[in-house]
Amino acid sequence: MKVVTYSHARNALKSVLDGVVNDAEVTIISRRDAEGDAVVMSLDNYNSIMETLHLTGNPANAAALARAIAQDKAGLSQPRNLILNE
Repeated sequence: MKVVTYSHARNALKSVLDGVVNDAEVTIISRRDAEGDAVVMSLDNYNSIMETLHLTGNPANAAALARAIAQDKAGLSQPRNLILNE
């Protein structure tokens, strides 16, 4: 995780954004005052986090995912062919 000052982020916005997009790098922009710091990340990274929160937010769904992961780690998973509806 990279931390930059507000002044640096303002002066080098393109390179900060290029870093978060190209390197999947999360950057914290720190501010001197009491307004608080900010986090900059790529949209792909953000969407991934939001999807994970959604999938694990429901206890039944989280339990089903945990069972599926345990079965896969135990070698109990089986490959399946996709059925395409045309």
